[in-house]
This record gives sequence, C-alpha cells and structure tokens, in this order.
Amino acid sequence: MAAIGALARRAASLGRDFAHRALATAGLRQSEATISRDASEYWEDAGSESWKANSHWRDAPVFAGNDLWHEIGARHLTMLQRGARMVQFDRPWKRVVEWGCGGGANAVHFAPQCDEYVGVDVARASLDESAKQVAASCSTPFIPVRVDVENPEQALALIGGPCEVFLSCYVFELIPTPAYGARLLRIARDLLVPGGLALIQIKYDDGRWRSKSRRRSYKTGIAAMTTYRIPDFWQLAEDIGLTPEAIELVPENELDKRYAYFLLSKPF
Repeated sequence: MAAIGALARRAASLGRDFAHRALATAGLRQSEATISRDASEYWEDAGSESWKANSHWRDAPVFAGNDLWHEIGARHLTMLQRGARMVQFDRPWKRVVEWGCGGGANAVHFAPQCDEYVGVDVARASLDESAKQVAASCSTPFIPVRVDVENPEQALALIGGPCEVFLSCYVFELIPTPAYGARLLRIARDLLVPGGLALIQIKYDDGRWRSKSRRRSYKTGIAAMTTYRIPDFWQLAEDIGLTPEAIELVPENELDKRYAYFLLSKPF
C-alpha cells in the first residue's frame, strides 16, 4: 500500500508540473515579484520534513541511514580545491561566503578551511542550524546573514566586506527566475576580491520541454523553478564580469538530475 501511495503522489506531482508548464508555455508566466513573494512564504514556514529536505538539514529523512549529508559538502570542497589548483589560486581563504547555507552541509567542510565563514540564507531557522553544525565541527566564526528574497542586494551591506571564495550550491534552481540569477552573480562579483573564486551550481536545461524554467507556482515545484542552458549561463557570467574557468557536469546524483558546477574567477 505504501508503494501504491508513493506512486500516486508521484503521478499527481508530474500532473501538476505538466499543467503549470503548459500554462507558462501559453504565456501565463508569473512575474518575478509574485514568485518572490511565494518563495518568501515558503522559506519562512520552516519545520516540515519536505522543507528540511529542501534546505538540506542533517535530520531530514533523505539523509537518514546514510552519509550523504556529509558527502555533499565533501564533494563540493573537493571540486573547489581541484579548481583552485587548476587556476593556481593559492592564497589563504580569509573569508568564505556561502549563498544559501541551508542546514550547513557545505559549511562544516568549508569553515575549517577559512578564518571566517559567512552563511547567507533567507530562512532564520537555517542560519541557526548552520551555526550549530559549524560550532560542533570547528572553531571558525560563523557569521549569519539573513536576506529577503525580494532584495538579495541588501546582503552586500550586511556582509560588509570582501571574500576570497563565494559558494552557492543547490540554490540557483530554487530562485524565482533566470534574471534573478544575474542579480546573484553581480553580488558574487562585488564580494569577491580580485582573483577570487566562485563555485556556483545550476540545474541545466538539456533541451527537453520539462527541463526548462517553470516560471509559476513556486510552492509546488521549487526545484524546477529556474534552469539555464549551459552556454547561456557561461555567457551570463562573462557579461557580468566573472571569468568561467571550468564546468563539472553531474547528470544525476542521489538528490536530483542535470547539475552543472561552474568555477568562476574575478579578474584582477
């Protein structure tokens, strides 16, 4: 019976996704402002199992009985270290800024590598959880920065200084629109020191209809809201003033499909 129930829920989810994509294709997209308001409401309503899973909290059911929560951050740290060697980035990491720190899966691995770790999130509960996880793993100060979905640029003043590394994983597919992603890239550019590195993960559009940005009904399809064609995101980063250094593709992992990790640098 449990299996039948899971199949029914999956079918219902696919049906909703199809309906909303059909509406968006017909021109009935929601505005960025509308989607941003829906996103704010979603992330403020903390506590459910699905919310914790989407925020990558350690006690979310998806991480029960496995070591995936730790593996996520370890993989991302390895990617960044490998990229740093490739571009001969050997300066100390005085400050790391993570955009969308969630439950701290990245923070517990990156924080020991730097003098100060800045976690940015739209959910106060996730900032508290990340702070707890970092405190349990190392002595690096964790600086929480809460921003509103509608005004991500406020983070520049709240962070109040540059960083050597900017990290954002499992975030860009959750943002309201592709144009919103350009705003986040500008923030990364403005925060990074000259020569600094960013590791940013997106969900890529592989040309199929269901891989495109959904553009409506945020709360029923958060992980499908925004996708990019790989060449388009490369060009977007260049236009904003960041240099694409490498891409690592992950067609599928334990969490989802169609991930692309971009290593970007800020020119001197």
